[in-house]
Amino acid sequence: MSPFQRHIDACNSLPSPAGFIPFRIGQAPTGGQVGWLGPDLARALTFFPRDFHFDAAGVALASRLRGPASRAEALATTARSLAGRGFFTLRGEAFDVRATPEGPALAQLDRGAIPAFGVMAQGVHLNGLVRRADGLHVWVAVRSRSKPVAPGLLDHLVAGGMPAGLSPEECLVKEAAEEASIPAELAGQARRVARLSYIMRDGQGMRRDILHAFDLELPEDFIPHPNDGEVERFELWPAARLLATVRDTDQVKFNVNLVLIDLFLREGLIDPASAEGLALRRGLDQGP
Repeated sequence: MSPFQRHIDACNSLPSPAGFIPFRIGQAPTGGQVGWLGPDLARALTFFPRDFHFDAAGVALASRLRGPASRAEALATTARSLAGRGFFTLRGEAFDVRATPEGPALAQLDRGAIPAFGVMAQGVHLNGLVRRADGLHVWVAVRSRSKPVAPGLLDHLVAGGMPAGLSPEECLVKEAAEEASIPAELAGQARRVARLSYIMRDGQGMRRDILHAFDLELPEDFIPHPNDGEVERFELWPAARLLATVRDTDQVKFNVNLVLIDLFLREGLIDPASAEGLALRRGLDQGP
């Protein structure tokens, strides 16, 4: 098995939703299933009978909540109560709740509650590329050691979850300014190159992430600077060094590995036509 495959497998650690209960909002085609509830959370929702109804198909948000605003309010009230009981920690940032990646926003939910409800989350990842005479180089971020997730590990030049109401391109421009002091006119030149996804167990919940990957060709004299405290520093690495780090270590944040493997395949650093390359591509492309 390819040494890169372990990263794909680690991000796809939940091969089946067995044991989880479907969570629905609205009715198809504009609504439908949006998440998966663990049994403990489902039991906790029985104490909110006005807003959550149980039937043979699972759990549904009450049909009287007809619009995204009223649904968001009901979910926010419930999330505050559940957070107080230790089910998760609220992040103070709302994400859109959708049945499909391109579907309409049916509600909003605090980012900290997203895995507990098994709701799909979307984010952006930017490969900051510098092409020199001696080959491709990639900007790497060293995450702050105070981060609750993957402290001190390696990350992309820019990466972040997609807040409610923003498109991937809008989110990328926002995150680029906040994390790396990249001007909007430069960040706007990034090209969307891939959409990757994975499903993994997250405590008693389910993490279902969509990663929108972008490439940005940067001039050699551009130097990113940390701006919001989430990154300690940026380093410009030869792509071969980064490939060896992903291949041989676990120094890179878990989901960043997927976007980097995609980059290595697209740049020919891993032969995309080889048996290894074809297997890795199948692993990356297995989601929605």
